[in-house]
Amino acid sequence: MQDSPRPTAPSPLMRALHVYWRFARPMTLGVRAALLHPERGVFLVRHTYVGGWHMPGGGVEPGESVLASLRREVEEEGNIVIEDVPSLHGLFFNARVSRRDHVAVYVSRQFTQTAPRIPDREIAESGFFPVEDLPPETTPATRRRLAEIVAGAPPAEHW
Repeated sequence: MQDSPRPTAPSPLMRALHVYWRFARPMTLGVRAALLHPERGVFLVRHTYVGGWHMPGGGVEPGESVLASLRREVEEEGNIVIEDVPSLHGLFFNARVSRRDHVAVYVSRQFTQTAPRIPDREIAESGFFPVEDLPPETTPATRRRLAEIVAGAPPAEHW
């Protein structure tokens, strides 16, 4: 069995290019959770600062993994603890936010809501809804993702 080659430290040029790319071409990454319960339906939130009903989620913070961000966001927005390993449904380009924004959508079917989510300055309302009877204000992107996940519609590239 051969030893794997040791990774070499990046050259000063590569380090400089990475610093340049960080500012010249920054990318933002968000997460959303499709939390599906067999009797209660899908968990959605309505924020105070943007219209419509959405799957819970938010931005991935520096130094945070995507799954850690997902778990943090669903706990903050719904008092929900994910108990399974969420499956990645897809990664979507969100040009409405910026030319460099992407959203990772995960699906979880095993979770517990530890307490009802009390409305506050961020979350106006939250709740479970039958997938076939979503609130009228559910965003088109949320409807598309749920159609892909539940009904087997072909996944899109764009949010």
